[in-house]
Amino acid sequence: MIADKVKDELFKMQDTDYRDLISKLIPTVDKEMFIGIRIPKLREYAKQLIKKDEAVEFLHALPHKYFDENQLHAIIISEIKDFKNCIDETNRFLPYIDNWATCDQLSPKVFKKYHKELLCYIREWLKSDKIYTLRFGIGMLMEHFLDEDFDIIYPEMIVKIRTDEYYVNMMIAWYFATALAKQYEKILPFIEKGIPDKWTHNKTIQKAVESYRISTDKKEYLKELKIKKAYTK
Repeated sequence: MIADKVKDELFKMQDTDYRDLISKLIPTVDKEMFIGIRIPKLREYAKQLIKKDEAVEFLHALPHKYFDENQLHAIIISEIKDFKNCIDETNRFLPYIDNWATCDQLSPKVFKKYHKELLCYIREWLKSDKIYTLRFGIGMLMEHFLDEDFDIIYPEMIVKIRTDEYYVNMMIAWYFATALAKQYEKILPFIEKGIPDKWTHNKTIQKAVESYRISTDKKEYLKELKIKKAYTK
């Protein structure tokens, strides 16, 4: 079976020092589930599987046991050139994602050419009760709809999200900080009004202040918008 073959090949590339390092950064995954393979090697191996037409069989071998298998899976999907096929494989894989790294690794290149078609899927992902499907939807809005295809309805969609999940709120903060760098005048009112979660609001400002794409005077104003007390209901 291709799944067993892939697993054997992955263990040949194992870097235990990297395994110990990356496992500490992803606490939602048990340490025993890490093989320890650096992303450049996974990308190289993914290209080999795609050329040999073994990638399709691997994509259908869900669920995977190891974190590195899921990383490889995300990399392969990101290389699919047919939009419909890519969407189908993305939707099939999303429920199996259990960590922020694999979620963020999944970034299909073909999505750049199909923004109009992509939006309806993003809207569905934003309705999900699964942590990493929701995080992925926010990430796709950030990656594809903050430039020429920006519309004020997109941050309005994001600001309505209510959750206590750390990895979702972190992505919301990342979204708004990036949006401030690209669409400052349009996004500033959201920050002035206050993102409806103190932690996310302040994390947004922190990340924006750390950005080299935002001017010093704007950063100083953003610092004034930090919330020191919890919202009153």
